[in-house]
Amino acid sequence: MSKVVMVRGVPIGAGTPKVIVPIVERSYSEIIGKVQSFEGRPIDMVEWRADFFDEIFDVERVLYTLSGLRITLEDTPLLFTFRTKGEGGEKEISWTDYTALNKAVAQSGKADLVDVEFFSGDSIARENTDNIHAAGCLVVGSNHDFSATPPAEEIVARLRKMQDMGADIAKIAVMPTSTSDVLALLSATAEMYEKYARCPLITMSMSAKGVISRLSGEVFGSAATFGSVGKGSAPGQIPVEQLGQALSILHSAL
Repeated sequence: MSKVVMVRGVPIGAGTPKVIVPIVERSYSEIIGKVQSFEGRPIDMVEWRADFFDEIFDVERVLYTLSGLRITLEDTPLLFTFRTKGEGGEKEISWTDYTALNKAVAQSGKADLVDVEFFSGDSIARENTDNIHAAGCLVVGSNHDFSATPPAEEIVARLRKMQDMGADIAKIAVMPTSTSDVLALLSATAEMYEKYARCPLITMSMSAKGVISRLSGEVFGSAATFGSVGKGSAPGQIPVEQLGQALSILHSAL
């Protein structure tokens, strides 16, 4: 594994943190319209948060929508994510259906990366990872805590587990209740990056308290950050134009 992963020519883990924008629209026409509004904006990757999609449990409609996204996005990398209710998503899903959905998406060849919730259970995480890799797709291992920030050593342990279980990119998002929580996330990111990382990391402290974590990835070792065009998918996301300016200023200073 490498700390840099190339996705359609975009180096995740090198240089300025890459800007990922989520799509949270509910219908096909709204989704495609949203992508069309991205033209000319500083966006490196798009995430389809498919748990917002009204027809998500119709796999044919999901694959049809993916095809439309792929055509409209052209060469912009696409991350497919079904965020479960337990980790802050919109809908409940059985793990059997979750696994089948991720496999169908990976096999379609339309998405470049598929998100897998690695703390859904080891066997589920492994089955999803194996299926996605077998289809030639990359895995973003993820974990989200919308209620608290674990201690720094626990954050490091979770990131190491995702990496050891085969994630191509390891991602964690936590909720701060204090400034010290934000510092714990940043400290854990730096420790993971400097001591253990063999793959790119994406880390963030959510809400207004944690905004600094969305800007300072290049300092601490986070390879990407999520920005918004209109409605975001999580607390604390910054409009992409402002985000791009801030990342550029910090990159120049470094």
